[in-house]
This record gives sequence, structure tokens and C-alpha cells, in this order.
Amino acid sequence: MTFSDPISIWVILGIVLMLAEIIIPGGIVILLGTSCLLVALALAVGIIEGISQSLTLWFIASMVMLLSFRHVTQKLVGGDSHVDNTDEELDLYNQVAIVKEPIGPGQQTGRVSCLGSDWTALGDGTEIQSGTKVRIICRDNIALVVEPFVE
Repeated sequence: MTFSDPISIWVILGIVLMLAEIIIPGGIVILLGTSCLLVALALAVGIIEGISQSLTLWFIASMVMLLSFRHVTQKLVGGDSHVDNTDEELDLYNQVAIVKEPIGPGQQTGRVSCLGSDWTALGDGTEIQSGTKVRIICRDNIALVVEPFVE
């Protein structure tokens, strides 16, 4: 087995790619390595010969394996599939905030502090003084609609 032997080169490349799956997880590199071993087998049997046929077979085999077996390797290897809440309004709903600037009476806006930020706030029509705890009902454009918090 010499280094210039194309069969041994394809076998070594295939094994290296398959071992690289440990470092680069995801199920793709192992399929590329398997394609290399398939090319080495085809060269050994005599089905193909030469670099152009080897690369063509490797490319076609890689595409077929990626399209056919990617979902199988994903199930075996797994992965992170955590989905966070993408609706900001659900994060704000029912939160308790502190009034920074008086809100009301009527439609007069004030400021509240919630989740580390200051927000423009609208009340329920009554006057809400600074320092009062309020509960967020919803969001109206860029202002929060709040009501006094009752414990």
C-alpha cells in the first residue's frame, strides 16, 4: 500500500472524513467519508479508473447520500432543537413594573420601568403616582397599557 495508490488515498481520505465527524458533528462529513470508501471500492473492483471518473463518482455518491440519508444521521446524532418565544408581547403580559413618571389622568402618558428598560405607559384613565407598582395589560403601539397592581 503506497501513498501514490489511488485506492489507499480514497480509503485514507474516507476514514479521515469519518473521524472528522467527531470534531464537526452534524452527519454530513460521515456521508462524504462513506462516499470516499465507495469510490475506493469501485476502483478496487475495476468499475472506474482515473481521477475524473473517481471525482465524478464521489460527487454523485455524496449528493445521493446527503439527500437520502441526512435525516437518518440527524436522528442518530441529534442536535439542539430549542425554540424560544418570538412574541415579545407575551413576555410583557402580566409583568409588574414600577412607575417612574406619573401616568394620567385620562390619556396622559407616563413612564414605567420593566425588564430593565423604561417604557412609555398609558393608564386606565385614573392618575397613577410615581413609585406605584403596576401590572402590564397589553401594548398599544410603543406604549404599555398598565393598571395598578393589587397584591
